[in-house]
Amino acid sequence: MTDALCMLNKGIPKNSRVKILDRGKNRICITPLDAQPDPENLKQLKAEIFELWSSTSLLDIIKEADLRVGFTDLFQSSRQRETLDRDTLQRRLLLSLYALGTNAGLKRIATAEHETTYQELRYVRHRFIQKSTLRAAISQVTHATFAVRLPEIWGEGTATCASNSKKFGSWDQNLMTEWHIRYGGRGVIIYWHVESKSVCIYSQLKRCSSSEVSAMMEGVLRHDTDTDVQKSYTDSHGQSEVGFAFCHLLGFDLLPRLKAIASQKLYLPETDSASNYSNLTDILTRPIKRGLICQQYDKMIKYATALRLSTAEAEAILRRFTRSNPQHPTYQALAELGKVLKTIFLCRYIDSEGLRREIHEGLNGVENWNSANGFIFYGKSGEVASNRLEDQELSVLSLHLLQLCLVYVNTLMIQRVLSEKTWCNRMKTADLRALSPLIYSHVNPYGRFDLDMSKRLPIEADLAMAS
Repeated sequence: MTDALCMLNKGIPKNSRVKILDRGKNRICITPLDAQPDPENLKQLKAEIFELWSSTSLLDIIKEADLRVGFTDLFQSSRQRETLDRDTLQRRLLLSLYALGTNAGLKRIATAEHETTYQELRYVRHRFIQKSTLRAAISQVTHATFAVRLPEIWGEGTATCASNSKKFGSWDQNLMTEWHIRYGGRGVIIYWHVESKSVCIYSQLKRCSSSEVSAMMEGVLRHDTDTDVQKSYTDSHGQSEVGFAFCHLLGFDLLPRLKAIASQKLYLPETDSASNYSNLTDILTRPIKRGLICQQYDKMIKYATALRLSTAEAEAILRRFTRSNPQHPTYQALAELGKVLKTIFLCRYIDSEGLRREIHEGLNGVENWNSANGFIFYGKSGEVASNRLEDQELSVLSLHLLQLCLVYVNTLMIQRVLSEKTWCNRMKTADLRALSPLIYSHVNPYGRFDLDMSKRLPIEADLAMAS
């Protein structure tokens, strides 16, 4: 903490992009980031992909991913005996997952597919598709995506993850439904954890009033991938002083993009040490109460261990440590430790434009993932159309799986195009930096549209028979 304050105090006079004001509530003034160079060749690359694979069906993308990865092999019957052959089951599983993930519903898919009836899809949905199996399939597609990536195109694997929530509408009778205080309207939220190249490693269905700090920690601890998350990017709602403390105790860095950065204060490591940081006087506040941290150290480790070993949920623990319970000694100690870590983070954030850009880029990735949700989850106006919690979770996980399949197949398509020397030589650093496999201008999620002008609806014949 002392080193971070000394670094900021020494660098602030030379930092032309940051000013410390001596009056008003908002004392920290940071110049917005300059726009990075526009990628020159990405538009042409997307046009090439559109030309090669124009109007590719989303159902075909899921099928291709399954043929390469084999995630439908994970779906086993909940009964002891299976009578369906695997080819028939694979077909019905893909149709059912598509129906759930697009929110179109089993009846719509069965109507469009004459070889499979609604009753058959309903049977597969109830006997074979469970929450645990879907998470295993998601993990398998995630690992397959990591395995096929070429480092010269996508870079080396990173240990970072960005998390953010997305509001979905839901029915009033749904027990999960709440009014969202920020976005307005009734609904639920889905909390996504997305790594730097658009692979979502974990998803959670939550109430609108649920703690985003607990959801952030839950995803970092519970994801079923080989990614060892060392940094977690989040927005202002995914951080708190207690969150900073728990993230440190759990072994990863919390790096938020703070909306109210202008009004933040820096705490002092020692009493009467303010004179050591003369350039930061206007944003300094009281010293840290180190005795509290020492007294409650064992209790803090106990709660952090409970989180790591899954003996308690993050939301259940954080519910005990809120501002409504300020007298709890462990809460006070966690808050003090959080103030230490937040001060260290703020010193780095204010001093380093590179860190600010890194956080911003990480959160742009999860925002891009959120934008694709509406493209895939289009059925029933994008509302979660069930009042059963199990059905809601299956819809969310199916959406997660479909979107991962899209990322996986797009990764292969992009690598196929860039394998040609002409394209490989054209790609510059700015192009590779902005390259994302989460593109869908070449994808048709809605199905087939056949127009046969020679066929008519038998309306008059039906009326004549009825009369």
